[in-house]
Amino acid sequence: MAIKTVLKMGEPLLLEVAQTVAQFNTPELHALVQDMQDTMTSLDGAGLAAPQIGVGLQVVIFGFKKNQRYPDADEIPFTVLINPKLTMLSDEMEEDWEGCLSVPGLRGKVPRYVRLRYQGFDHFGNEIDREASGFHARVVQHECDHLQGILYPMRIRDYRSFGFAEVLFPDRSVIDE
Repeated sequence: MAIKTVLKMGEPLLLEVAQTVAQFNTPELHALVQDMQDTMTSLDGAGLAAPQIGVGLQVVIFGFKKNQRYPDADEIPFTVLINPKLTMLSDEMEEDWEGCLSVPGLRGKVPRYVRLRYQGFDHFGNEIDREASGFHARVVQHECDHLQGILYPMRIRDYRSFGFAEVLFPDRSVIDE
């Protein structure tokens, strides 16, 4: 379909709560998902939320086999998740580095739950019910935050662990966004 422009932090739509999707398996929903996938792939992202491309609906996509922005991360199955519901499976949290296509060039250490269950639907209306841990769980939480108008810098506890990727990681050959 099309590679869309990703909205950057400061755009009002990124701070709004997204609307639930009422109809599945529609040409419009399929086109949105394809645009999101084309956009995410073109930017080598791990995930993308519909609000990031200017669509205020509860739709996220995530997943990759290998990702140069996250070279040490395990594979995450490509998933279209609509109207998600997250349930934390423990109180255990860990801080780790995150970036965002809507916050280009910056990275920050963000606390996230280590294990969770996510439920929702794919774009055909099929139910999704999975458990995730580690980086997979981090990506799901990050993308679902977008649906609540939350960008990862809002979750940072210590701003000494927030800055430009090229400064924080000068030895990396690829600058994370």
